[in-house]
Amino acid sequence: MEEQLRQLREEALEELGGLDEIQALEGFRIKFLGKKGVVAGLYGRMGALTPEERPAFGQAVNALRDELESSLAARKEEVGEKVEGRLPAGYDPSLPGFSPWFGRRHILASVMEEIVDIFRGMGFSVADGPEVELDYFNFQALNFPDDHPSRDTQDTFYINEDVLLRTHTSPVQVRYMEKNPPPIRIVVPGRVYRNEAIDASHAAEFHQVEGLYVDEGVTMGDLTVSLRNFAREFFGTGTELRFRPHFFPFTEPSAEADMTCFGCGGSGCRICGNTGWIEIMGAGMVHPNVFKSAGYDSDKVTGFAFGMGVERIAMLRHGIKDIRLFLENDLRFLSQF
Repeated sequence: MEEQLRQLREEALEELGGLDEIQALEGFRIKFLGKKGVVAGLYGRMGALTPEERPAFGQAVNALRDELESSLAARKEEVGEKVEGRLPAGYDPSLPGFSPWFGRRHILASVMEEIVDIFRGMGFSVADGPEVELDYFNFQALNFPDDHPSRDTQDTFYINEDVLLRTHTSPVQVRYMEKNPPPIRIVVPGRVYRNEAIDASHAAEFHQVEGLYVDEGVTMGDLTVSLRNFAREFFGTGTELRFRPHFFPFTEPSAEADMTCFGCGGSGCRICGNTGWIEIMGAGMVHPNVFKSAGYDSDKVTGFAFGMGVERIAMLRHGIKDIRLFLENDLRFLSQF
């Protein structure tokens, strides 16, 4: 038995000395020192020995194991040093290096996050909801009449007559109010879908951020102050807002919010069509019928809502003229932001 161990030791060390790759050394470890390796098999032979022979044999196997482990560790260090100093075939160290390419957040994600952060600073929290929505939450609960144009199949992506891809993030407002009593103050960022003919200013898939504030005594004045604070924070301290009467089924009264043109400061230029103003969002006081759908008492609470297109806000800030650029994955465009 002693002669067999000596021969095994010599064969193992000879094999180890001829290995020059880390992967081959790992194979050696598994072969000789693994749980089912050669050394483990030697321990299994002890049952066939007499009680007097076992101690000496066990010590000899332990010594063999320790020697192979230390020799393997030393060989790994030698091979590692060789590999570290080895240059790949065809490598020319005199050539200039390549700078690593770092990714970044998409411009729409960055703008949407900034919008949300501004409203977080005003005390708003973030709410979310499904993009595949029920007709009830997308239209009916928001006071859209059955014959409203946006409910036509040519304007909305319907899955069936009761299920559709949401056309705005407003359904989240009703869903949130159903589950939470007032007061509430939320912003709802997300992706929406409309059956639009795609061109430089229209897309079938885009993003919105909507807001909702409901409490006792909320007024149109609260709405105008909140939106003015947002516009000055996002576009600059000199930005002014004006509100024009408009119509939305889910708010009454309703308004379109315009900001002073960033190109001319309000004096008139080609960017704003010489009006001095640029439309940025819609807003208004929540309609009593929407409160009724959500289970709120419109005699006790009031609230305001607003909504803006993230793509439009980004286009205004950065002077982007084609909405299609956001989804074309052209790094020449995206790497600018």
